[in-house]
Amino acid sequence: MTLPTPVLHTDRLRLRPFTDADAAPLFALHSSSHVLRYWDTPPWRERARAERFIAACRTMADEGTGARVAIDRVSDGGFIGWCGLSRWNPEYRSASLGYCFDDAAWGHGYATEAARALLRWAFDTLDLNRVQAETDTRNAASARVLEKAGFVREGTLREDCVVNGEVSDSWVFGLLRRDWRP
Repeated sequence: MTLPTPVLHTDRLRLRPFTDADAAPLFALHSSSHVLRYWDTPPWRERARAERFIAACRTMADEGTGARVAIDRVSDGGFIGWCGLSRWNPEYRSASLGYCFDDAAWGHGYATEAARALLRWAFDTLDLNRVQAETDTRNAASARVLEKAGFVREGTLREDCVVNGEVSDSWVFGLLRRDWRP
């Protein structure tokens, strides 16, 4: 089952399918050790990783397992990150939310704005009942994004990941349709 990648608009952002032209800014984003300091994968060292990521986004949509969108600022068209739903399960009406933003975009509310737009699409178009997200317990900013988007912290996955050689815990957040406030 194919899942068409949406094009969504907010006052300040445009969420759209990735194109091959996104490889350079995507590589810059994911090669930053500062941006990825709480991720369980190391920064990218080769541009081909960005090209594979974009191909994986297309495959994900073609296979119907999720949708990832590139995010541009409306004001200047600049690429600032991405947001996506993965592990989409139409039978259980569930999916997982993930996102990554350039550090220059941090603190401006872009992640919350993008997450809300994608969640609106998820609940309205995909008829989801539950969206889940996880974040490293040291990443307070990401936890705030999820809480502002309406998620509730449901628990802690102890020693869930190894980040930069250090064992770390993850918080699990959930958002149910009945609690969603667009």
